[in-house]
Amino acid sequence: MAGVPHQPQNPLQTVVPATKVEVSLSCRNLLDMDVFSKSDPMAVMFVQATASTEYREYGRTETIWNTLNPDFVKKFTIDYFFEESQKLMFKVYDIDSQSADLSKHDFLGQVTCTLGEIVGAPGSKIEKPLTGPAKKCGTIILSAEELSSCKDAVTLQFRATKLDKKDFFGKSDPFLLFYRCNEDGSWTTCHKTEVIKNTLNPQWKHFTIPVRTFCNADYDRTIKVECYDWNRDGGSHDLIGVFTTNLRQLTSGPAGSQTFDVIHPKKKAKKKKYKHSGTVTLQYAKVEQQYSFLDYVRGGTQMNFTVAIDFTASNGQPTQPTSLHYINPYGMNQYATALSAVGEIIQDYDSDKLFPAFGFGARTPPGYVVSHCFPLNGQPGNPYCFGVAGIMEAYQWTLRQVQLFGPTNFSPVINHVARLASQSREGGEYFVLLIVTDGVITDFEQTKEAIVNAATLPLSIIIVGVGNDDFEAMEILDGDEVRLSYRGRQAERDIVQFVPFRDYVDRQGNQVLSQARLAKDVLAEVPDQLLSYMKKHGIKPGAPPPAYMGPSGSSVPTAPSAPAGPGTTNIV
Repeated sequence: MAGVPHQPQNPLQTVVPATKVEVSLSCRNLLDMDVFSKSDPMAVMFVQATASTEYREYGRTETIWNTLNPDFVKKFTIDYFFEESQKLMFKVYDIDSQSADLSKHDFLGQVTCTLGEIVGAPGSKIEKPLTGPAKKCGTIILSAEELSSCKDAVTLQFRATKLDKKDFFGKSDPFLLFYRCNEDGSWTTCHKTEVIKNTLNPQWKHFTIPVRTFCNADYDRTIKVECYDWNRDGGSHDLIGVFTTNLRQLTSGPAGSQTFDVIHPKKKAKKKKYKHSGTVTLQYAKVEQQYSFLDYVRGGTQMNFTVAIDFTASNGQPTQPTSLHYINPYGMNQYATALSAVGEIIQDYDSDKLFPAFGFGARTPPGYVVSHCFPLNGQPGNPYCFGVAGIMEAYQWTLRQVQLFGPTNFSPVINHVARLASQSREGGEYFVLLIVTDGVITDFEQTKEAIVNAATLPLSIIIVGVGNDDFEAMEILDGDEVRLSYRGRQAERDIVQFVPFRDYVDRQGNQVLSQARLAKDVLAEVPDQLLSYMKKHGIKPGAPPPAYMGPSGSSVPTAPSAPAGPGTTNIV
């Protein structure tokens, strides 16, 4: 090694690849468009561009001759993002010539769906009727399978001894950078340890990394480890030395038996008696299977989506155009946009599409007493709305029934959903609570306590702030920088994601683009939060299916319930 390659300004600013899924297609009972034989079908997959209504061609299957029940061999591999509504369209044609122009062939039918709808279905398979030139055009069968050659993850821990002193007034502030070797001989950064200040004998924390990320699942692929002395400016860390290894070597032999000489290439070239710049010893190594979000979805885990909407007076009277609750006939308000953006994605992962929806901070009929957890449909014993459309209908109905009041209390609705989540700890259900609010939290300490308690449960909380109020307290609840704590007790997991809606308003007024951006950011953390719960509690995919029960213990109906009208009473 003649020298150290130039390091980028931020070598760890890498993009983690999305999960890839393979979509397979079959058709049954297609239209017969040929006179002397059966149709010769080919299927085409289209993907809707982000924040657009336009579908773009993604790929075509092969043509299967003379059949009305084709099972296509060609698959479509597509990146899968939980946080996005990935809309797909499939069109089937009877191929009549060698022309690539689809208009030259007979159209047999089409279907639209989302990728989430496929992977969220039982067995990740759906069958849908084709619509087209006839009343009955047959059906298309779509199935999805995650592409992953290796689901292993490796946990490692290292310590170092007698590293070179690099700081003039101290020792060194060492950290390790790990690189995997690519097939073209280049290196890709795959992990960085924490910095240990002012020591020549550091011991770094355990870290866990997917084997696929660490070495592309090749246990013999070279791993390069560089040891640096951290400098405050961040762009000129001092190299202490380098060593190479591979995962096979790291995972063989007893812990503590593997010690590597840390070599500084320039010092080695200049000094004949140079041995090393310290040593690094492997303290711990363990490989175990790592499950993905899709593993749990396919294993039967249901995503239970609950909505809580702020009806405090600070929103303004709903009849006034300046109100955040104003129902604009020409477009959705910020509350409706947030509900639609998140709900449209989550509903693909809930088989019955029944979602509890609550309001807080309003006076409710008949007594008009302030409530902080009342059902939007007016039915305390059955607060379920059918799909996002049902939530939107109940939301608009509630605006006509209640008196906006206050204060802004989060803890009642969080504790309500937490009680439901506490009854399903085995992995069959995972709860997502969406809170849409316009103001400063009144019961901040009680809310912190509720979140810290809920962090032990299968629950994620999404908070969307609408309007232009001060949301500083929400950042504290988010816990990305500092883990949330209450009276010295730290939350077991980070379960809160907060975003201000104003950051997602498209300047050109494109509401579709606003929704796509909002959904992407607020849902991006949910898969990892689900995985952190499952791993913490040792739950593997394939947990027993949940028994869907209402908040009072009664079975949830399978049909949607219309708003009951005045007569609402409080749940909390």
